[in-house]
Amino acid sequence: MKKLLFLALIALLAMGCNDDPASDGGQATELITPAFYMDVVTGDGDKPFTGVLSVAPCLEGTSLYYGNYVNNKLSPFYGYYFVQEGELYDNNSNRELYLPLGNYEMIYWGTPKYEEPIYANPAVREPSYSIGDDLAQQDFTLLKMSDSEFYYPTYDLVFACHPVTVGAEDLDAALRRVVAGLKVILKDKDDKVLSTEIANVEVRVSNIYEKLNAYTAEPHGKACTVAFPLVRSSDGLQMSNGIVMLFPSVGTPELQIILTLTDGTTKRICQHLQQPLEANNKLTLTVSIGNILEEETSGSIAVDKWNESQEEIKVPVLQ
Repeated sequence: MKKLLFLALIALLAMGCNDDPASDGGQATELITPAFYMDVVTGDGDKPFTGVLSVAPCLEGTSLYYGNYVNNKLSPFYGYYFVQEGELYDNNSNRELYLPLGNYEMIYWGTPKYEEPIYANPAVREPSYSIGDDLAQQDFTLLKMSDSEFYYPTYDLVFACHPVTVGAEDLDAALRRVVAGLKVILKDKDDKVLSTEIANVEVRVSNIYEKLNAYTAEPHGKACTVAFPLVRSSDGLQMSNGIVMLFPSVGTPELQIILTLTDGTTKRICQHLQQPLEANNKLTLTVSIGNILEEETSGSIAVDKWNESQEEIKVPVLQ
């Protein structure tokens, strides 16, 4: 199928007309470098994008990857930009688009820069880009931890897809976030220093989609469980993480917090959230625990979301 798509692409390029990208044996006589300005859609309105952005041109009205001209040769290397406040940032790592005049379907994927700390070790398998490939058959995919049934969190990802006439329009896109954010804070119910008996804390979130489609950003695939650790603060009053990014959930996920004590025993908090984790939602969970050495220890979780909806979850006894 890929061979057929590639042959079809070559045929389309060879036909060259005023409304389509032009090509002559893999070379173009007139190439345009489109200017661009990027926004991110937020609850407070559109804000200029700062971060790293990839731009992949497809044939007009399709998800078939066109490619990019590098040194006047058509290549599979998509555009790659460092962006500050919505505009191109002068960086030697930038790889600009050079395209013939014509109509394209532009696919944008970006990773924003954060002022607030985010989880330090995300991992995701990116789609491959070959001329003539169908990006609708490609995905961003969660990566499984070695020797484990659990998966790493993803990067923060924003996305847009819309048609552009190169030579008449700039690359001007409103990017939307396609992942959910999760922050967990563990503290003592009396706001005291957390017990030194707690050696490690791991958070697991179930029912997370495995993939995001490269052309539509729609989540799909099997349900995975993503795991990440909490880190003790310097004053010992809490354990928390930078914001963890997750693909949206398959229905309502279960949250598990596993506390490993210095003697090797474990305690667990297990609770289904009241609603799914959705794209562009940030969930902050504050978990208050009592004396973890007692047989019956209770706590509470307070939840605050970007969209200002509130949720109260009662934590069962630690087991």
